[in-house]
This record gives sequence, structure tokens and C-alpha cells, in this order.
Amino acid sequence: MVESDAITSFLVTQGIRGPSYSFPSGSTKELAKMVRQSMETSTSDITHDVFRRTQPYIYTWIKKYGANFIYWHGSHGRLFISEPELVKEILMNREGFFPKMEMEGYVKKVLGEALITNEGEKWEKIRRLANHTFHSESLKSMVPKMSSCVSAMLEKWKDYDGKEIDVFKEFGLLTTEVISRTAFGSSYLEGKNIFEMVAKLTAITVRNANNIRFPGISIIFKSDDEVEGEKLEKGIKGSIMELVKKRESSPNAASGDFGSDYLGQLVKIRHDSDVNKRITAEHMIDEIKVIYGAGHLTTTSLLSWCILLLATHDDWQEKAREEVKETFGFHTPDSDGIARLRTMNLIINECLRLYPPALTLTRKASKKVKLGNLILPQDTNILIPIAALHHNPEIWGEDADLFKPERFARGIAKATKNNSAAFLPFGMGPRTCVGLNFTTNEAKIALSMILQRFKFVISPNYIHQPAEIFILTPKKGVKVILKAI
Repeated sequence: MVESDAITSFLVTQGIRGPSYSFPSGSTKELAKMVRQSMETSTSDITHDVFRRTQPYIYTWIKKYGANFIYWHGSHGRLFISEPELVKEILMNREGFFPKMEMEGYVKKVLGEALITNEGEKWEKIRRLANHTFHSESLKSMVPKMSSCVSAMLEKWKDYDGKEIDVFKEFGLLTTEVISRTAFGSSYLEGKNIFEMVAKLTAITVRNANNIRFPGISIIFKSDDEVEGEKLEKGIKGSIMELVKKRESSPNAASGDFGSDYLGQLVKIRHDSDVNKRITAEHMIDEIKVIYGAGHLTTTSLLSWCILLLATHDDWQEKAREEVKETFGFHTPDSDGIARLRTMNLIINECLRLYPPALTLTRKASKKVKLGNLILPQDTNILIPIAALHHNPEIWGEDADLFKPERFARGIAKATKNNSAAFLPFGMGPRTCVGLNFTTNEAKIALSMILQRFKFVISPNYIHQPAEIFILTPKKGVKVILKAI
């Protein structure tokens, strides 16, 4: 019996149940079958039951086994927790007993040892740096760059007046340009190769998410995806190091000034005079790689789903447009005005509730620990299904799958009935996503400038297929018809 078996057996004695184990894949074949069947039912009908559609296995198993259950990933048992109070205790992590779950396989290739996965001193070093880079004053200075990128995109949109456009593709280009300019002081074209390689590596990761490989088999035999994954990983590292070397050879580098953007700060800490404060080259590469990947995908997802929701709810599109006109007129949005967009906030929060970018958070018990009425053995792997919390009718009401931004009118606490862990688009506690304000600011600027210039309705060619492709993605794009104002 593997150690994970012992952990699972101990949880079972406490009343935790789940799907049965099937050698050698555990529960993953059953999981994959449910996802495949759900994805095959793409439709032109637009409903927002995202949880049931994208994670039908969790939806089914919660109904069958309760809010907390075990499932098997190969020979490893994993504990799903969807009770808000228990989720809050895990994420607040006041005693430090719930670090991030260790990544393995392709996921580790994509995320590496970066802020999103690290713990302890490594995490603290980069968190301080990221907090400094993305704090409110720094974000204010990024607004002109963000609005300039949006303006360039909308200039091209003039050619689509009365025509169909896939905004998901457009926002993919926009957000890569914004992250390139604000975090790396370059342009999308300069980092295009890295973006494309990270995208390919992410696609391989998604394709193999539920594949179980026997330990050590990769030493004897590598699959085509493993060979390609290693090739991409090497290519990404090489291209990132070219960016770093370019910054290291800049005119001010000799005096220790590598620039004030995120890349510059990472290079600076890499060369810190205090050896204990330095980060390794590998660590620096991983941090940059994550920003090139997850750093822009989150905003692409948010903007795409916001446009879908506004295209299918004319009343809220008009309310948002009126607020933008009252705040900015036809001038370019500024940081002070962005902070006053109350209706926009309601729309963005409801969009993030219905379509959270990340659908699952991972943690583990670093020691034997009490969680509510449960005793978790050391090394229990924990998964928190965000979509289950965001679509829970006991918290949000029977209209949980409907777009109703007004539910946030009296604040998040009232909307969640004081269940703070029921709304987790960016996590919570000490590991709340450092890019939260960057993402929402960029979204507000882009949406404001679009609303100033265009009305839009959903295209008859749009196919509604939300899918978990690393993050929650419109698999068939978001096609709308533009009408210039």
C-alpha cells in the first residue's frame, strides 16, 4: 500500500468518501470521460452554468459525496474542500500549515519555481519585489502605456464597423503588448517568440493533465509531448536569457540600474551585493516565464467574458457606457477616474464570479493538522474548486448561474452573506494574486475605451464553449458584431 493510500484510508474513517480507485489511473479516466462528454455538447445557447459544464466531475461528486470528498489521481488521493469556512482556514494559513501543493510533470515546466508556486524565503523575496512593482503608485504610471496599447487596437477596429470580430484573439494580442511594455520595457514583437513557446508548452500541459505516467518510465521512454516539452523549455530559457543579457548590458547597468520595471527589478535582485538576497538564474527565468504566461492570460479571459456578458445584456452595456461618459467624456481614462467606476466594478466582479480565470487552487497539509472537524494527515494534497464556491446556490441563491451585477451593489460581504471564501477570483489571504489590481485596472481601461467608441452585440456565429485550458477560456472565441458610435 502506497503512503497516499494510508492518508486516504485515514480520511475515509472520518466519513470522507469519493469515487472508487481504479488501477492504474485512479479516478482520472472517469473524470476525463465526463469532461469530454460535456465539451462535446457545445451550443449556441448562452448559459452561465460554468461549474457544471467545465468541471462536471466535481459537480457530480459534490452532489454524490458531499462538499468535501476524495478522488484518485493515479495512486495519489487528493482531497477536495468546498466548505467556505474550511476554505477560508486553509487560505488564510495563519499557522503556516497549508503551503502550496508541489507541482510535478508538465505543470512544473510551465510554472517552475516562481511566485505562484514557491514557499518560504524564495516566495518572500519575490513577493516583496512584486508588491513594489505593482503597488498603486506604480500602477498609476502604467495607465498611459495601457491606454496607448488599447488605442492602437481600437484604431484597427475601425475597419470592423458593422462586421464580426473575435475579441478573444484581439485581447490576447492586447494583453501581451501591455505586459511586454509595462513589465519588460519591450513590445509584443520582441517577446513574440517567448509568448508562442509558453503557449505551446501550456497546450501540452493541458493535453496531459489527466494522463498518468508510471514513475521512472520517462527515463526509458519519452513521449512525443515530453520531447517537445523539453525542447520548448530549453527554448524559453534561452530567449529569456537574451532579454536579461540585453538589460545587463544597458548603459546604466554598471551603476546597478537595470530599470524600474519588473524585469529590471528581477535582474537587480539577481545581482544584489548581498549574496543572501540574490535569486538564482533559474528562479529569475521562472518568474519571467510565468508573467509571459499567466500574467496576460488572466486579463485576456476577464476581458473576453466581460464583452460576452455585456453583448448579451444591453441594459448593463448602456449603464456602463453612461458611467464612462460621465466620468471621462471622450477623453482617455485616467487613474483617478478608473477608481470611481462603480458600475464597472459591479460588472467585473460578477464576471469574475461567473467566469473565474483559475478554477482550482491547490494546497497541502505540511503536518498533521485539524481542519474544522477533520484531522488531515501530513502531506494530504488539497484542492479548492473556485467555480463550485462561485456557483453555490446556498450562498448566491437559485439565480447563481445568472448574470446579475446588482448582487454586488452593497459590497462583497453582503453578496456572499459574509462568507468571504465564497468569492475567490484572485485567491485570498497572504497569497492573494499580486496582479489583482494590474488586471482589473487594465480591464477597466480597455472596457472604458471600447464603450466610448463602439456598441456591440453577440454574433450569430458565436458558439458558447467555456473550457478549462489552464485557465477558463472561451474555446471557440468570443465573436461579436461591432457598431461604431
